[in-house]
Amino acid sequence: MTHRSLWLLSAGIYALAAAVSPAHAQDEAAPQAAEEQSGADIIVTATRRASPLSDVPIAVSAVTAQAMQNSGATDIRTLNQLAPSLLVSSTGTEANGSARIRGIGTVGDNPGLESSVAVFIDGVYRSRTGAGLNELGEIERVEVLRGPQGTLFGRNASAGLINIVSKAPEFTFGAKGEITYGNYDFWRLSGRVTGPISQSIALSLDGVWSKRDGFYKLVDASGNKVGDTNDRDRYFLRGQALIEPSDALSIRLIGDYTHRDESCCGASYVETRERRPAAGGGYTTAPFNRISAILAGQGSVFPADPYDRELTITEGRNYVSKLKDWGVSGEINYDLGAAKLTSITAYRNYKSRDYGDYDYSGADLLYRDPNTFRQFRTFTQELRLQGSAFGEMLDWLVGGYYAHEKLTLEDNIRFGADYGRFAACRLMAGAGANSNFTAQQLAACGSGLATQALITGTQANLNAGLAPAIRASLIAQGMPAAQATAVANAQAGAISTGLGNGLRALAAIPEGSGDVASRYYQTSENWALFTHNIIHLTRRLDLTLGLRYTHESKRFSADFNNNNATCAALQPALSPIATNPQLGSAAALAGGILTLGCLGNASTTLNALDLNDRISDGELSGTAVLSWKPIDALLLYGSYSKGYKAGGYNLDRFQLGSTGLNVIPAVFAPRTNADVTSLRFAAEKVDAFEIGLKYSQPKWSANIAAFRQEFKNFQLNTFNGTSFVVQNINGCDSALSAARTCAEDDVAPGLVSQGIELELSATPIRNFRVTGGFTWARAKFADRLVGSGDGRVPLDPALFLLPGAINSNAPQSVTTASVSWTPEIGSSGLSALFYVDGRMTSGYNTGSDLFPEKYQDGYAIVNARVGIRGKDQRWAVEFWGQNIFNQDYTQVAFSSPLQSSSPATSTTGQFAQGAPMANQLVSAYLAEPRTYGITLRGSF
Repeated sequence: MTHRSLWLLSAGIYALAAAVSPAHAQDEAAPQAAEEQSGADIIVTATRRASPLSDVPIAVSAVTAQAMQNSGATDIRTLNQLAPSLLVSSTGTEANGSARIRGIGTVGDNPGLESSVAVFIDGVYRSRTGAGLNELGEIERVEVLRGPQGTLFGRNASAGLINIVSKAPEFTFGAKGEITYGNYDFWRLSGRVTGPISQSIALSLDGVWSKRDGFYKLVDASGNKVGDTNDRDRYFLRGQALIEPSDALSIRLIGDYTHRDESCCGASYVETRERRPAAGGGYTTAPFNRISAILAGQGSVFPADPYDRELTITEGRNYVSKLKDWGVSGEINYDLGAAKLTSITAYRNYKSRDYGDYDYSGADLLYRDPNTFRQFRTFTQELRLQGSAFGEMLDWLVGGYYAHEKLTLEDNIRFGADYGRFAACRLMAGAGANSNFTAQQLAACGSGLATQALITGTQANLNAGLAPAIRASLIAQGMPAAQATAVANAQAGAISTGLGNGLRALAAIPEGSGDVASRYYQTSENWALFTHNIIHLTRRLDLTLGLRYTHESKRFSADFNNNNATCAALQPALSPIATNPQLGSAAALAGGILTLGCLGNASTTLNALDLNDRISDGELSGTAVLSWKPIDALLLYGSYSKGYKAGGYNLDRFQLGSTGLNVIPAVFAPRTNADVTSLRFAAEKVDAFEIGLKYSQPKWSANIAAFRQEFKNFQLNTFNGTSFVVQNINGCDSALSAARTCAEDDVAPGLVSQGIELELSATPIRNFRVTGGFTWARAKFADRLVGSGDGRVPLDPALFLLPGAINSNAPQSVTTASVSWTPEIGSSGLSALFYVDGRMTSGYNTGSDLFPEKYQDGYAIVNARVGIRGKDQRWAVEFWGQNIFNQDYTQVAFSSPLQSSSPATSTTGQFAQGAPMANQLVSAYLAEPRTYGITLRGSF
């Protein structure tokens, strides 16, 4: 951590009358008063009842429009600065956003997994977290609910919920707009107009347009700039109508549209060394990395500093990210007198196309073609009826929810022009402590200059090594020496010739082989009945009881169109060799040829499959909360919640047939329709316990919560360098068997998150406000883990570092702080703005496999804003900066696709298991660098 960051940490602690419930302005019509408003006075609807934040007996942070504006937040990712228990990141595309609360969340790269942290916008569930990475437009507030949710919102959420409430139309005419310009040629224009068209109808229209150059430079092998990536080019429109024909009836209609046409997302190499275990611990570095040497021969460049943000990728394979996301919704609130009826009906259509280079190198290994897309078409209906009974001793709520979602994924992964040579050279280089070839030989192999010569030499070496071994085995079985020699020479010749031909076929895989039009279809139908009731036992003692029954069914099908004929030819020729352990290194080489030649089951044999499957599940979940207000300013509460997130399908042909129990790897033989069940994963469940305190005074407030959350069947999605592996992680109470399994009655929670949260806010003097927060959360895996709910499936070998470790992207301590000072300038109504916020995070691992190479050290991020504002904030000029100290840090690090000698030689974490070296190349999606600019704002 830099000295500047340490200075900030000191300033943040000084400011730590701080821990976010960073809630500032509630009513923009009275901005000066709003900035003085206590966070405890924020009105939230986290319990589907409008209540002051200080009276809500759950852990919730409320972030208002003014707080987000000051911090420069335009999507949920920038909420990280204001909510210490929240961490939002994006990876291969912004459609793959991932949110974590208290160290728990779902990695977003596989659309088959729903989010552990649900996102709702204006009461409507968004299918995946990535929808929240779009522009939000004019909002009223954002509520971050921590812990499992289900008895109040339409969709279950096992870890938490982000509830975004947009600004409704107003019956007073008004208009506002702003224009922003910043570095990287950043332009952002936004505006809103609202007003009545009759006494009972008000309309509003708001929109945002944003464009920016990329944060990465694309350079060729000579270092010349040829383009950029991770840019921004998007717009957002939202129209609303608020119809209030009477005091009892309110109808709100919303339509919105988002369009993106961007280049995203590049990744930098952060680890390119080949390391060997050293005596006494640690490691030494080899003179060269054999994988890097091959890639260098194919045009790859490895910058000395990843934060120079210079990338070299295959020409013509630029990253493309296109999105169209639109929807309509209608919310009806009708006061029936004795009860209030609420109906929310919505339809959404989300389609993203994200394609381009898939190996993140200058070599042309893998790419997604332009026909790749994912689309969600979702209809939802929620009904709630709530009222009071028994002389208002009971506040009751009952409701129902229905959702119908069609997910279509076309994922066309193809081999590039360099793939075959890379794969053959990688295998011939070997996976021992020392490379079989020099760096110069490997570069020549990769480029094609020496590929065939090295294959011929490898074949000869195999023959020379096999013949004596086979002869000795035959003689030991009683065969005469002369006959054994002849038979051994013939068998060794046949095997080495088969392997040599296999390497030649692998090296010659045609460019463009792979998926031509491979589609996955998933139809989900979800209905639920729920109730949430507050019983006023006394004037100061409440008991809240909530119960929900959810029924989920999913239908899955897939239609493959794959043109990789090489795999179909290799499988019958090499499978007998690969499955014969007596052949030693020859069997390993045959297995490697099959694995890379049939990568992810890519084969013409897929085209004959007709995959269809269906799962159905029902689950009870609920909550119980006891809350007590011994005095008006103090709320104490304790709660238990049971959460649930539906199971589903791993939408990835790479895992087809891989059950975790395979004796023979799935890619060694053609797949069948019966393999469809291997793509299933089970529902995630959680038991959560929490105690909390909320204390509120006119000028300051404090919230404290302590929690423990126990997850069973935790849905873990990890990229192992080849494919995305999905497993249900569970613990075992007793020791694991020799097969690394346990009995079903020994299965226990596999992941436990526990910790404390502190939120503080203070307005000690007029126009001065300080907020902040602190979260200590320990999201730790059990010491003994299995990969299924019945204990019969062992933990995937790629996840060997998980037992007893902290979950990925789960920093144990986070501190946030913000200071806002808006002094008046003279008596004309002018005011100034001085604002700074910071987030200080302890170190954490960013890779879901927890490889030590993916660890991110602790860091601090600071945003600031200064400006001058006119009377009643009718105009403003503001200078702003985000990440003003230009802190370098990684969002997510991952194993660069295929870029290691073998899965068993990927990380230094394998040295304890006897790995002779580790040479997995690691890439990372870097966080945004420093940005700064000016904003002009006006309203009337």
